[in-house]
Amino acid sequence: VQLQASGGGLVQAGGSLRLSCTASGRTFSRYAMGWFRQPPGKEREFVAAINWTGGSTYYADSVKGRFTISRDNAKNTLYLQMNSLKPEDTAVYYCAGDIRGGLGLPETVRNGMPYWGKGTLVTVSS
Repeated sequence: VQLQASGGGLVQAGGSLRLSCTASGRTFSRYAMGWFRQPPGKEREFVAAINWTGGSTYYADSVKGRFTISRDNAKNTLYLQMNSLKPEDTAVYYCAGDIRGGLGLPETVRNGMPYWGKGTLVTVSS
């Protein structure tokens, strides 16, 4: 599967953005998907993950209650709705996928997702 993230931009603190990740191929619906981010000068970190049906989600504590991950398998698209944005949310955001299955989302994230798209930059001004 090939992944492409979009929707990044510049937003003021307290604002909202919705990121999208479009997948090529017909097997998107079989993938667990996730969003990760890399703040300037820092290592990449986990943001949120969703199982193949969309019925199970998992979030980093830093975004819980502010961000919502969702997917539309008919459109081969993953979303990340980001509300109440903070300057510390500034980062390049990446989407990733894993078709292997058989594990819960925390384990899937810890094992590392093998498929990655190019990132989209989100900048939150104070």
